[in-house]
Formats: sequence, structure tokens, C-alpha cells
Amino acid sequence: MTNVEEKLNKVIGNLIKQNAFYGYILMGSKYKEGNVKNLTMTVTRNGDLLFIYNPVSIASKSEVMVEGLILHELMHFINRHYLIKPKDKRDKAVWDLAKDVAINQFIPQLDALSVPLNVLIEEGHGTDNDIIFAGPPVNMLNKTAEEYHNYIIEEFLKRGNFDIEAIAENLPNNHEFTSDVPIEMVVELMEQKVGKAFNLFGGELPSGMKQNIELSIRKPLINWEVAIRRFVGLSQKGDKYSTPLRPNRRYDDQPGWRYIYVPKLCIIIDTSGSILEEEINSFMSELDAIARQEVSLKVIQVDKSVTFVGDYKPGGWKDFEIYGGGETDLQPAVDMAENQFRSEGIIIFTDGYVDLPKVSRRVLFVLSKKHNPDFYIDAKRIYGSVYIID
Repeated sequence: MTNVEEKLNKVIGNLIKQNAFYGYILMGSKYKEGNVKNLTMTVTRNGDLLFIYNPVSIASKSEVMVEGLILHELMHFINRHYLIKPKDKRDKAVWDLAKDVAINQFIPQLDALSVPLNVLIEEGHGTDNDIIFAGPPVNMLNKTAEEYHNYIIEEFLKRGNFDIEAIAENLPNNHEFTSDVPIEMVVELMEQKVGKAFNLFGGELPSGMKQNIELSIRKPLINWEVAIRRFVGLSQKGDKYSTPLRPNRRYDDQPGWRYIYVPKLCIIIDTSGSILEEEINSFMSELDAIARQEVSLKVIQVDKSVTFVGDYKPGGWKDFEIYGGGETDLQPAVDMAENQFRSEGIIIFTDGYVDLPKVSRRVLFVLSKKHNPDFYIDAKRIYGSVYIID
């Protein structure tokens, strides 16, 4: 073992002793010299973490700083940042900055060297992830990479320009994920390792970090449209009717039986007024596609009480109107769906700024982009099927 690997081994050993959550994930870590600026991380086929390091850079840094760089790479994986797919080179620069801001604030040695994101944008300079790091604005702590990404875009639009290239020129090019393992396997391996660590030791983490990690590990890997289609398929319940067109297998003079499978679903829409019109349009477009598959859809709109009840037929989006606004209570709509309509499945579209309802039937939640994270966590823990409009 080289001196640098001994240093890495010592730092990781200290992390394992200091923090059981990190320790569980870091157990069995491997090291490999490579052509990188400081340090990067990947996953081996057996699920171990492999740190690829620059021996000159690591040798020149203090153990405290090496610890910060290890945590930086680890937090990118824990938050599943490797799954983010930028639209183009410019968008990649925005995402790289947003991802760093989301995690550096939880790493003390990097947070101490961080420049607030709003200052970076105002002055048009970047970071090197060596002696200068990116931190959050003082009024925007404990947010996700997605929220910081939106913030960066909004700030550039306010200024009437999008000069991200000025910042991107100074950003370190170390956010590329490479692995010999298929990405699906990486996801599965990391989900197992991080999920177990969080279940065992997540309570020891700072509250902001705990919430972000919980949101990340519970985030679905399929999109909401696919989830709705699968939900519809699983909500089918068979009925039968007699028909002379089908022979009876037992009695020649009697009509036979034909079985039909038509899902009976209730769609509950939160009309509190905080959901964007484009999100409602996207949701209704997906419902229209489902209705064309001969699915029985009952739509219930609700704010503080039920404001509208009706059947949804293909093409109904053309005349669809939103009723209500203000505070929301989902429970009256859920009770109606279960007791009056006896639905096999219930789909609830909401922003989550409401009490979680009690549902005894199969249920799927679709949340707006700017949803309540606490509602997401509670619904995911209790009901499991929670998706976000993207």
C-alpha cells in the first residue's frame, strides 16, 4: 500500500468511526490511481466503492480536506446525482453547480471555503473545487439540486442574459460518471447500501441532510405517466355476464359466460389553486389516454369540500373546468370514492400542502413540481406509490 493509499485508508477509517451512516456505506472501499484532478468515485460489480485518486493532489492536501473531498463524492452518489441527464453543455454547467451547492453546505470543511451561489452568479466567476467551492444563498439553505438548478436559471433570466459559460469555464470537469457496471446495477447496488444505512443510522444525521437524503432514496425511478398506466392495469376487477354467443361448457341449452375486465378508478384533483395550469394539462392529457382504453374514470374535484363530481370520457379535457380554490381537505373526496363509488383504485393529484388522507383502497399520488416535501415523505412511507410531475 502506497503512502497516499495509507492516507486515504486512515481518513476513511476515521469517517467510519465518526459517523455510522457514512461508515456503513464506506465499508470495503477500494482505491485506484487515475488521471483525475483530485478524487472521484465509482462502484464495482460487487457493490464496493472505488475511489480513483490523483496521488500528487491527495499527497499535498491535509487529512481534513481529503475527508471533505471523499464526502463530496459520496454525497453525489447518495443523492443520486449521477442519474441527472442535462439537456446540453450549458445545462450541464448549471447542473454541476447546482449539485455541488446541494451537498457542500453539509460538509464543514468545504462549506467554510464556499462562496454563496448568488455571489457567483452576480460576479460571473466559478469555483475550482480545490480552494473555492459553491455554497447556497443565505436565504436558501437545505434545498435539493433541482431547486438550485431552477434558482440559477431564474437568476440569469432576471438579468436578461444566460452567461453560464463565464462560470462554466472555471468549473472543474469532474462530474462525469463512468463505470464498468451498467447504470441499472449501480442504482440497485447503491439503493441497497444507502437504504440500509439510512434505515439503521439516518436518525443521527442533521435534519436538513436527513430530509434531502430521504427524498432522494424514496424518489421513484419511473416517471409518473408510466406509474399511472401500471396502476390502471393492476386495478382491474373482473365482471361476468351471460351471452348466447358463447357456448356453455356444462349445459348445451344454456348461454355461456363472458368475462370483462374494466378498471373502475376515481381521480381526485386538488383544486386549491397552487398547482400550475400546465401541470393540470399534463395530468389531464394522461387521463385522456387512459380513458381511451375503455377505463371507467370518475373525477372528483376537491378544495375544502367536494366541488365537482363527474365521469371522464375521451376528449373531456376540451371542456374540463376547475372548480374551487383555497384550502384543501382530501378526505371527503377519498370517502366518496371508497364508499359511494366503490373504486378499485384511487389516483390523487395534489401539491401536498394538505393533511395526508386515510385511504383503504389502492392509491397512487401524483404531486406537482413545487410540492410539500413532508407530504411526499409521509405518503411514500405509508402508501408507497408517490410520483412527481416532471
